[in-house]
This record gives sequence, structure tokens and C-alpha cells, in this order.
Amino acid sequence: MNNLKRFLFFLFINLGSLGLGSLLMNNGPTSEWYLNLNKAPWTPPGWLFGVAWTTIMVCFSIYLTYLFSKLSSKNIKIAFSIQVFLNIIWNFIFFNQHLILLGLITIILLTIVVFYIFFSFKNIMKTKSLLLFPYMIWLLIATSLNAYILINN
Repeated sequence: MNNLKRFLFFLFINLGSLGLGSLLMNNGPTSEWYLNLNKAPWTPPGWLFGVAWTTIMVCFSIYLTYLFSKLSSKNIKIAFSIQVFLNIIWNFIFFNQHLILLGLITIILLTIVVFYIFFSFKNIMKTKSLLLFPYMIWLLIATSLNAYILINN
């Protein structure tokens, strides 16, 4: 598979997972439940979430394109699959089911998986590993937002 096809494949999966996650939110950030939560003072404005996640998934798709062109091991396939699942299911757990603690556990696991991908393959990917920084930083912020909501509600 050439890199353009590989990139489009990962972009389809990553943006598709965002779309599926959004569908599972059940009005998510605009729901009465979410609007009435005591949220962290550093909670970004709503529009930033869409911009951030789109940027993150484009960068992640580029990263995966190069990673899978160099290495297509069982470990990376499993890690990627777990990442997709956790990324989608968090939306359902947190926004749809209002299970804040389980949401926090899920996003911590997602963060661990993304950091695992970064540290496991940084020697292979060299500077292209920087493409994971937006994802890693955003997950740390998102985890702190989830934890704040758990503690303060």
C-alpha cells in the first residue's frame, strides 16, 4: 500500500471514530447534564474541541502512515485498535451514560496507550514522533477536565 492510500485509510478510521464518538454522545456538551456540571476553570470553549480533535487526528494519521510504512507489527496494530476503541467509547461512557469515574478510567487508559505508542516507536519514528505531541497534550488536558468534574460534582 502506498503512503497516500495508507494516509487516507488512517484518516478515514480516525475521523470516522470521531464521528462515531460524536453520535454516541447523545448531545454531549450541549446537554443539560453537562451544562450543569461544575467544570474546570481551564475548560476550553466548545468550538476548540472540534478543531483540536480534527488537528490531532490528521497529525495522528500522518504519524501512522509513516509508522506502518516502516513497521507493521502485531503490537502496533493492537495498540492502534485499542486506541480507536477507547477514543470512541469514552464519549458514550461520559456524555451518554454520565459515568464520570468510568470515563476517567477510560481516558487514563487511552492516554497510557497513546504514550505507549509514542515511547515504543520513537526511535523508529525520530522527529515524526512530534506528530503525537498534540494528541498527548490534549489527552492530559482532557484527563484533567474529567478528573475535575469527578472531584467537583
